[in-house]
Amino acid sequence: MSFNIGLSGLYAANKQLDVTGNNIANVATTGFKSSRAEFEDVYSATKLGSGSKVVGSGVRLSNVSQQFTQGDVNNTGNVLDMGINGSGFFTLSNSGSLSYTRNGTFKVDKDGFITNSDQTSRLQGYGVDANGKIINGVLTDLKLDTSNLAPKTTTVVTSSINLNSTSLPVDNTAATGVPFDPTKSASFTKQFTTPIYDSQGNMHPMDQYVVKTGANTWKVYTLVDGRNPDATGSDPTDPATPPIASTLTFDTNGNLLQVSTPPVPPATLPTISSDLKMTGWVPGTVTNGTWKANGAGANPAGITISMGKTTQYNADTSRTIPTQDGYATGQITNLTIDGTGTLFANFSNNQNKAIGQVALASFTNEQGLQAVGGTSWKETFASGIPGYDAPETGTLGSIQSNSLEESNVNLTNELVNLIKAQSNYQANAKTISTQSTIMQTIIQMT
Repeated sequence: MSFNIGLSGLYAANKQLDVTGNNIANVATTGFKSSRAEFEDVYSATKLGSGSKVVGSGVRLSNVSQQFTQGDVNNTGNVLDMGINGSGFFTLSNSGSLSYTRNGTFKVDKDGFITNSDQTSRLQGYGVDANGKIINGVLTDLKLDTSNLAPKTTTVVTSSINLNSTSLPVDNTAATGVPFDPTKSASFTKQFTTPIYDSQGNMHPMDQYVVKTGANTWKVYTLVDGRNPDATGSDPTDPATPPIASTLTFDTNGNLLQVSTPPVPPATLPTISSDLKMTGWVPGTVTNGTWKANGAGANPAGITISMGKTTQYNADTSRTIPTQDGYATGQITNLTIDGTGTLFANFSNNQNKAIGQVALASFTNEQGLQAVGGTSWKETFASGIPGYDAPETGTLGSIQSNSLEESNVNLTNELVNLIKAQSNYQANAKTISTQSTIMQTIIQMT
């Protein structure tokens, strides 16, 4: 009996050594989760029970459970290296067969798909629609779209402007003053320039000239490429095609009351608003003083120039940095990944666009997962079916890009466990040796 008990102890100690040795071997393996050997005692039993005087029959291995505690997440400098801070698993697909991992070492294959380090499986996540909106709920192979970002026409220009209330009025009448001329600084109070874009991504300077005409009234002349913003790009310095001015009216507190723009035939009444509307502009280029359409288009609905934040206070005439929603063609320059796992392509035109989002999987019983090598696991009946969602949703962790999660093996503890297993092995070997000595004594007595 003691021989079998001792043998079971040797077997258990050997398994403990195997588990501990495997932990130590993977102390530097990215995303590795340590294991723990779990044992249970063995008792003989009959149909009537084991009784109160039954001696145990040894020990046996009941389970090798993995410990899914958090490992340290350290910076690597590689944008496609991703560590999970918190719970969840990356999902990988190999021809439809899904596996799960904490190893965030990813690469891009020749077709642009994001894969694991040996490029056998593709990272799963959520795609985007044409507007860059994440399509939740449907897992797909994540792919880096490196195509150029198409240009966008300008539709809105916004800024905050203050017009100095103490500025002297400018006489633009032909009889007594200087008619407005963009080439003559004496004919206007201040000039503001904003870049705008046509449908082909060509940039055009839009110049706004403000002219104080009286107490609480100003005029605004708008030119593009130094020309009138019309279908022919007429010359604003030509008496036959003078620029059209809008009138800004302020109250006694310096707040904007209205913007009045002369009517465009067949309309007969001026447009009253808090914005300027530039319609009818045809993009073109000016070469040697001659304007010519460049074949591109403008926003069909025109460009809205927001004037609602314009004031007239006793301070320098100035403007904040303007914003406008158009841009030129952009080439991808780099990739960034935020905490929610959203992948953003950054372009040379200072724009960015979401191109996908990493999905994380969660399980009711993580320890029910089956380890399949390559620091990955498979779903089992014991683990339950996976749930998928975006990082930072519910109890799921966040993504830390440019980083990897290290093994959660505590080397000090494992070395102590190694000593314990060795001692257990020696002690059980002593049990067998002692039983052998007793048997020899009995034999010698016969």
